[in-house]
Order: sequence, then structure tokens, then C-alpha cells
Amino acid sequence: MSKGFRLLRLDYLFSVLIPCFLAIYLNNYDLQNNIWILAGFAFYAITGNTLNDVIDMTDPNEKETLERVEGYGRKEIFVLSIASFIIGTACFMKSILINPLLAVYLVIIVFLVIFYCLFKSLVIINHVILGVSHIVLPWFMIKINARDIIFGVLPSLTFSEIFILATIISVAFTGQMVHEMIDGDSLSKLKPKSSQLVIWIASIISLIIAIISFLVTQYFVFLPIIFFPLGIMYIFRKPRNNLLGRSSLKDTGILLGNLMFAYIIVLVIA
Repeated sequence: MSKGFRLLRLDYLFSVLIPCFLAIYLNNYDLQNNIWILAGFAFYAITGNTLNDVIDMTDPNEKETLERVEGYGRKEIFVLSIASFIIGTACFMKSILINPLLAVYLVIIVFLVIFYCLFKSLVIINHVILGVSHIVLPWFMIKINARDIIFGVLPSLTFSEIFILATIISVAFTGQMVHEMIDGDSLSKLKPKSSQLVIWIASIISLIIAIISFLVTQYFVFLPIIFFPLGIMYIFRKPRNNLLGRSSLKDTGILLGNLMFAYIIVLVIA
């Protein structure tokens, strides 16, 4: 595999594709009818990751980014970002021409991702932005593509969907906190005890939501999700100020996310 292939950061695709596959699974939608949207989000994920690298390359403290892009200029990375954006947009076009409402949601997603890349230092606010752009809106677009909507513009969510969606958002929210602690972003600016308190509160809330969700919906196939907040609580069993640059810990989280992604793909196919 080409060294430059790492620039695409394909290991992060799960973050935006898992919500899409979950929406397909829970509603028993036809996977083939959503292929173009899934492909579009895959290319848009590459766009967001490479754009993020273009911005981070100017920061000497972003050692992991600088190591990954070593030998490449900002213009080269930006070309990858633009190319993936154009290809992703082309993938979305077929669905948008049939249902123009999808374009509105897509524009909102693009705006939120750009805002996040430019203002990553905002504590908590950016976690909400990531949750909306990477989980909620992609989920909604799958629903809208199936014309499962109410009031002409909003997706019609089932009772079970609301609980599962809340679980995914809360768990992802907590995981992103750890990710940013390692990267030295927003939450890392807090004192160790303060960041530990915030992460513990978020983990406990996500754990409670997950347990209630499984009891109410009876979707016990998603039970492995509860191990994510439990693992995070274990990591922060004491205040941590030594997570900056701990790439092994972040890699473990990424691998777990991809394992969960593979599991959900199996659920959809089966």
C-alpha cells in the first residue's frame, strides 16, 4: 500500500457510516437504494479528514498530523480534499435530483464540518456539532432518501430509533472527548480533575441511556456498545494529564470503532 494512502485516513470512515447503516438496519431499508448516499458520505469523510489536516499542518504541536503528512505540502493535501469533495458530491447528485430536500441537509453538514475544523478549540460546543454532522444528519438523510418523512421536511423516527440514536450520540460524544484529550484539543485545555469529572458524567449518562435503550427496544444485538463508556470510565478512574500524543490509545479506539462497524455491516447483510 502506498505511503500516501494514509493521507486519506480511511480508518475514520466508520464515524459517519455507522449511523447510516444503523438507520438502514433499524428500518429494514434496501441497502442498494442507499449505495450512492453511503458512497457520498465515505468521500465526504475523506474530505473532512484531509481538510482538518490542512489546517492542523500549521500547528507545530500537531505532531501526529505532521508525521503523517511528512513530505507533502498543504496544497497537495488540499487537492485531495477538493477531489474527494467533488467525487462525493457527484455520488450524492443522483439522490438529490430525485429528492432535492437532501441537498439542504447536505449543505448543513458541510457547513458544520467546516466550522468544526476552523474552531476546534471550542469546548463542548464542537462535540455537539460533530454529533449533529456525523450522526444525526446522516441518519436523517437515509430516512429522507426513503421518503420516510413528516411535515414534508423532517424524518419520521420510530420509538426504537429515538432510543438507539440517543445511545449512539451519547457514546460517540464521550469517545470524542477522549480523542480530543489525546490530540490536545478543546477538552484538554481543562484541568485534569475537571476533564475527569466531565468525562465521567458523560460516560455515566451514556451508560444509563444505553441500558434504558436496550431494555425498552429489546435490541440486545447492540449490547457491545455499553463496553465503550465502561472502558472510558476505567481509563479516567483517576485524573489524567498524560494522554497527549498517546497514539496507541487512540488507535485502539479507532480499531474498536471499525470492529463495531464491521459488526453492523454483518447485521445489515444478514
